[in-house]
Amino acid sequence: MAKAELNAPGETASVPSVRFTRLLPGPIERVWSYLTDPKKLPAWYGEVALLEPRQGGKVRLVDGHIRGIVTQWQPPHKLVHTWNVFDADDAEDAVSAYPESYPTFELESRGTEVLLTFEHFPVLERFIPQNAMGWHTLLDMLTDAVNDRPVQERAAYMAKNAAIYGIDLKNLTR
Repeated sequence: MAKAELNAPGETASVPSVRFTRLLPGPIERVWSYLTDPKKLPAWYGEVALLEPRQGGKVRLVDGHIRGIVTQWQPPHKLVHTWNVFDADDAEDAVSAYPESYPTFELESRGTEVLLTFEHFPVLERFIPQNAMGWHTLLDMLTDAVNDRPVQERAAYMAKNAAIYGIDLKNLTR
């Protein structure tokens, strides 16, 4: 690389992401508990669901498929953690084949309701529709849980959301 290239001006870039908002019944502390309480996480994140409630805490979600670390812990307003995708049989010290990303949950009281703003970034271009379908599914499950409605099997939500995003569930992108 030439010396002039090393001193070139910086470049800007856009980071692909998915973003959702949901209006949920409050109070805000109750919604926060669904995002963080190990007893409530399985309702929407799968049976193996752990989130240590502190910055630097361990994250294990979607039956061990997702591993990460809590990077921002601001109860009851903001939760951010890393998101690393693994196969179920990957060793604890394995390195994900995919780039690390960050799901961000922000909560804001709106009278008796709570506005949840969710964003996941960066998302590889080839995964954007699939990522949107997956988060739409998880947030639908969360919404049902917070509203005290029965949470269906994940497959039922996925079938509905796959149609919205044009995803063939038998041929998922890898």
